[in-house]
Amino acid sequence: MAKRQTESVARLDSTYMKRYDAYMDRHQRKKKRLVRRLVMFALLVSIVAGSMVFYSMKQQSLYADKQEKYEQLQQEMTALKKEEKGLEQEIELLKDEEYVLQIARTNYFFSKEGEIIFKMPNEDPSY
Repeated sequence: MAKRQTESVARLDSTYMKRYDAYMDRHQRKKKRLVRRLVMFALLVSIVAGSMVFYSMKQQSLYADKQEKYEQLQQEMTALKKEEKGLEQEIELLKDEEYVLQIARTNYFFSKEGEIIFKMPNEDPSY
């Protein structure tokens, strides 16, 4: 019923109404521009935030890989230091003539004059 009354009311063609219509048009355009700006700003913020999250995750992954590689290299370095100490000890032993002669006798079957070397099998007999 209220709708019929508004349709039955005649619109006055006055300067006040023209100004009011112009004001309402400007107000609607401002409202549309504000909504567009807010949507664009929200889109921009979400893109920036998303890229920052992606970058952070990528950096965390890279850090974890580097940390794993570092630990692996630390273990390798420890093993190499142990090997180096063993080799240094062997160098010191190789400076001793008696040690070199002992290695030559055991590995290369060198013997002293009048000495006979018998090679014994390392395996236990099967019987």
